[in-house]
Amino acid sequence: MSTAAPLDPSELAQGAHRARREAWRRAFYRMRQSSLSLVGLVLVLLLLFIAAAGHSLAPFPEHITGSIDTAMRFKPPSWKNWMGTNELGQDVFSLVLGGARISLFAGLAVVLLAALVGTIVGALAGYLGGWTDEVLMRLADLKLTLPGLILAMAVAAALGAGTVNMVIAIALGWWPGFARLVRGEVLSRREEVYVLAARALGAGPVRILWRHILPNIVSPVIVKMSLDVGFAVLTVASLGFVGIGVKPPTPEWGQMLSTARGFLPDYWWTAIFPGAAIFLAVLSFNLLGDGLRDVLDPKSRR
Repeated sequence: MSTAAPLDPSELAQGAHRARREAWRRAFYRMRQSSLSLVGLVLVLLLLFIAAAGHSLAPFPEHITGSIDTAMRFKPPSWKNWMGTNELGQDVFSLVLGGARISLFAGLAVVLLAALVGTIVGALAGYLGGWTDEVLMRLADLKLTLPGLILAMAVAAALGAGTVNMVIAIALGWWPGFARLVRGEVLSRREEVYVLAARALGAGPVRILWRHILPNIVSPVIVKMSLDVGFAVLTVASLGFVGIGVKPPTPEWGQMLSTARGFLPDYWWTAIFPGAAIFLAVLSFNLLGDGLRDVLDPKSRR
């Protein structure tokens, strides 16, 4: 009587790796078929380039560092000043380019920090279960009951002004969404055959999570991160608008809007262009996130 050969854990792991690689290859192929996703990708790359090189691209880089020219106050858009000037005679176009660094990089930092904390918490809760799961998830539920913007405003006000404090304040209310997502994915993966084989060979929880489970749940985390960046940029701008974020003379889109609202509607360009920059950033990351959600959705893999 023949018996089935035992499963080799190394072969199972290699098979899972090949399956992930093939899934990513198909995902990139589907990405190329979505025009809106490509538009979002191009816009995001353009915005990141502007954020990194905005000071070099600005026609008046001295205005980004706080230089003023009162003789040029409230000049409308022209060939010299594409987006006009503000109440201090500063070139609005240069300020928008300079403000991209704070607004975009702060939004990215918020999402990266929240994803890191949420992934660790969700992975531990989903894999260990029991009282660990209860404590961590009740803490996440407590965070979710508080409005994110109100919590960020309270924490930012307590920590004080500054980019780092603003990022920490927003991320403190952002991680529970990632924690619940990762917990659900870990619960569905921890009983897979390759995980049971690794456990039978004596692999510890940390190795199983790091080498076998987390690599297989990257897709939904990436999708959520791409969708959340736009909202994080909007939250950063909101804190700047109410005066809790970055302080002048450092340019930031929300702070520029807050200052410009007092000059509407006469000097409309001082508010329109920073607002348009926020709109473009949110739209770009949402288009990219929607595209990634479509191509990385497991239900669409045939």
